[in-house]
Amino acid sequence: MKCKIMHESQGRLRVHLMQSKMSLHQADVAEYYLKAVPSVKNVKVYDRTCDAVIWHDGDRESIILALARFTYRDERNEALVPEHTGRELNRQYEEELVMTVAKRYLKKWLLPIPIHRALSIINACKYVWKGVRSLAKGQLDVSVLDATAISVSMVRGDFGTAASVMFLLRIGEILEEWTHKKSVDDLARTMALGVERAWVKKGETEVLVPISQIMEGDLVVVRTGNVIPLDGHVQAGEAMVNQASMTGESVPVKKDAGTYVYAGCVVEEGECVLRVDKVSGTGRYDRIVKMIEDSEKLKSESENRAANLADRLVPYTLGGTLLTYLLTRNATKTLAVLMVDFSCALKLAIPICVLSAMKEGSEYGMTIKGGKFLEAIAQADAIVFDKTGTLTYATPRVVEVIPFNRSDADEDLRMAACLEEHYPHPMANAVVEAAIKKNLTHEEMHSEISYVVAHGIASTINEERVVIGSYHFVMEDEGCAIRTEDQKRFEALTGEYSYLYFAISGVLSAVICIEDPMREEAAQTVKRLRKLGIQKIVMMTGDNEKTAAAIADKVGVDTYYAEVLPEEKADFVKKEKEQGRKVIMIGDGINDSPALSEADAGIAISTGAAIAKEIADVTISADSLDAIVTLKELSNALSERISSDYRFILGFNATLILLGVGGILQPTASALLHNASTLGISLKSMTKLLRI
Repeated sequence: MKCKIMHESQGRLRVHLMQSKMSLHQADVAEYYLKAVPSVKNVKVYDRTCDAVIWHDGDRESIILALARFTYRDERNEALVPEHTGRELNRQYEEELVMTVAKRYLKKWLLPIPIHRALSIINACKYVWKGVRSLAKGQLDVSVLDATAISVSMVRGDFGTAASVMFLLRIGEILEEWTHKKSVDDLARTMALGVERAWVKKGETEVLVPISQIMEGDLVVVRTGNVIPLDGHVQAGEAMVNQASMTGESVPVKKDAGTYVYAGCVVEEGECVLRVDKVSGTGRYDRIVKMIEDSEKLKSESENRAANLADRLVPYTLGGTLLTYLLTRNATKTLAVLMVDFSCALKLAIPICVLSAMKEGSEYGMTIKGGKFLEAIAQADAIVFDKTGTLTYATPRVVEVIPFNRSDADEDLRMAACLEEHYPHPMANAVVEAAIKKNLTHEEMHSEISYVVAHGIASTINEERVVIGSYHFVMEDEGCAIRTEDQKRFEALTGEYSYLYFAISGVLSAVICIEDPMREEAAQTVKRLRKLGIQKIVMMTGDNEKTAAAIADKVGVDTYYAEVLPEEKADFVKKEKEQGRKVIMIGDGINDSPALSEADAGIAISTGAAIAKEIADVTISADSLDAIVTLKELSNALSERISSDYRFILGFNATLILLGVGGILQPTASALLHNASTLGISLKSMTKLLRI
């Protein structure tokens, strides 16, 4: 495409795309295409001016080449654009806001006064009707105050004040609805299905294929901890499926032959084979949006407290209005009090604060499922870390395969990879990657496999039982033996690495040594969390004592627990809560799921198991543990802003009431200042909490 560079500075380009006009969809295609260029850090495409602002790392030539190659007709570029981008939603509310302001001033300037008053009376009817309906239900809420203020103004002939009140109320409604829908839209898109490949049955074998290649009627195998990639009917097997992302149900649902399963749900336990019914997770985005909007998870205690306080203050405002009239017999002073209420600002500003914080979190790679979890993180004084994939890198590597029982190391690795590739876990991925690097390819050689959470995998190969997993699982639970002549070599294993034990027919065949290096930023993250108010920091892992001790010492946690089971992690979190602590749990594996669910706020790593991300209240980027610190800072800043907003709203409006009673402020000025302050505090609530 032909382009013209309009402005250039270090690391930034403003480019004009040479076309007469640009649709919203074309703007999305151009933006997501440019974001996919390796040297590009960020892009903003403006459809009205056909301009693109590009922030880059200095490789100017690759960007110019990419722009030259760009075309809207390329289907690959179209495929980069997600189903929902938020651009259309923003445009809808931008136009509605502009039209509302334009109508207000066009009516005021162009229409004769009688017609303007008649339109104000017609517009007032909906506010009065809302107030009447609330009274009919026995409720004294903000709609009653709005209706009373507008009605009294009109009865007094003060149509200008009534029109101003209605205009500002409408602006507030638009801003609240816009912010809410935008936050929900951002949240829904980050929660959208991210499955890229799935296991498909081809005759007697299973093949890992991209989702895009799966057709209707194909048989897909889904096992414990995996996300269901596509809608379909279960053909065989039995599984407990977590459908929280679709229905909000917290309890897993049993699925067996003949039942229907939905894309995006997660298998908590068991295994099933489904026949694909729809190749596109149809309607998933809309179902997620409905779940978010219906879920009480969006409401923090601060939001509920603000709503309840706002409703409780309405009778006092009405009572104050009546008392002012009885004491002063002055309609002007009485109306000045009525024009001011606490409810609008409380009900508008606090929810906007929370939703804006959730949206801001998404810009840092976080998926926050509800405002109450930000509140819990702000109040938290204890944090529990899983080790593997959390304090250590999510991409450990196999250093060595030590053969026992006269076995062949490569053959042991081949069989281990054949088993491990079915389950999402950093160590499993390391085994599979090591086999690939050695070109140890395989056909599916095992029978049905059994996964024991936090322990290992068992199956049958060539009519021999094979197991792989932790020492506890292989050597104790399975009772596997070590040949006498191998005993000394086995005892010589140090605590330098994490180990997977592989046994065939009850005899140890190999020990796979896995290097699980600590994240460079882990120790610094722990220090920063202490400064942010975390008093107790714990590490829990299913790994061996020596490895756990080494990592714990380097990271600087208060205490650690090694060789723990999933239920032990959850029990620890529960006991800490019983002692009065607010607990955060951070993990990435299937074995972390019970503890994530038990914690006041469960945080999952984005590269972790699907079930962990499904159960967790917050998902953060795997790039750096700095994201945890950012999340804590965001939560603390939200808490401080809510407290600040409370103080301002109560103080400012109380001052307006006193000035009105004292005759210093006229009703028109009271209404203007009250509504302007409500709008101002709402706009302030939409601003960034962090300056990183």
